[in-house]
Amino acid sequence: MTKRTAPTRSPDRSFLFVPGDRPDRFAKAAASGADTIVLDLEDAVLPQNKDGAREAVAGRLADGRGAVLRVNGADTQWHDQDMALLDRPGVRAVMLPKATAGTCAATAARLPPGLPLIALVETAHGLVEAARIAMVPAVCRLAFGAVDFQLECGMGAGREALLMARATLVVASAAAGIDGPVDGVTLDVDDPDGLADDIAHAREMGFSGKLCIHPRQVPATNQGFAPTPEEIEAARRIVAALSGHAGEGALLVDGRMVDRPVIERARRTLERARIDMTGQ
Repeated sequence: MTKRTAPTRSPDRSFLFVPGDRPDRFAKAAASGADTIVLDLEDAVLPQNKDGAREAVAGRLADGRGAVLRVNGADTQWHDQDMALLDRPGVRAVMLPKATAGTCAATAARLPPGLPLIALVETAHGLVEAARIAMVPAVCRLAFGAVDFQLECGMGAGREALLMARATLVVASAAAGIDGPVDGVTLDVDDPDGLADDIAHAREMGFSGKLCIHPRQVPATNQGFAPTPEEIEAARRIVAALSGHAGEGALLVDGRMVDRPVIERARRTLERARIDMTGQ
């Protein structure tokens, strides 16, 4: 398949999960400042509550306020009923758990035209097929289900155990020409330092957003994946120097050689900063 052209709009940073059977939490989630609300019909909802959750989510989507819908897996008894909600005006994207190349392609074939798919990679099978998953035309982002992945692979919770998995998702996304992947959840909602460290690590690895399980995690996530004032100022100096430079070859800025990749990074930094300020 052909690599897609990289999107011009920088990606959403924070994805806040809300259990579908907890409509009392919908308003609080919407007020959290999250870039994206994920209405969850899968792991957060017990089997006996699936029907009620679907009904509550249908009501929330009917008002037209945008949200991502995490459906149950393609191999479950609830998948087809969840997919029937996709005609609601508020569905911004579908998040597919336990994603594989086959389930993504099959799900994409059932999506309304133009509706994107977020592939949640959380199994060994999914990671092995990450490049193929990212190439499915409807897939706009990969997301990492780190907890499930660690469980299946028998890994510990240490960061080093997941280096290869995270790098694989970043490379697969870049090869497909889609936005950087979304990192998995931080389970301890009362550890702001740990959250900040997780965000910094994910950003360094090439991730561009994070899954959140509590509204308290949203502000740090938005800030952590936004350019810092120092990064913005450095990018402005690079772009300003380029305006007085013939062509786009290498030049010196603040004593540092700047070539095409650095210039492109500077432009992306300024575009990200503009979106963060204007929301568009």
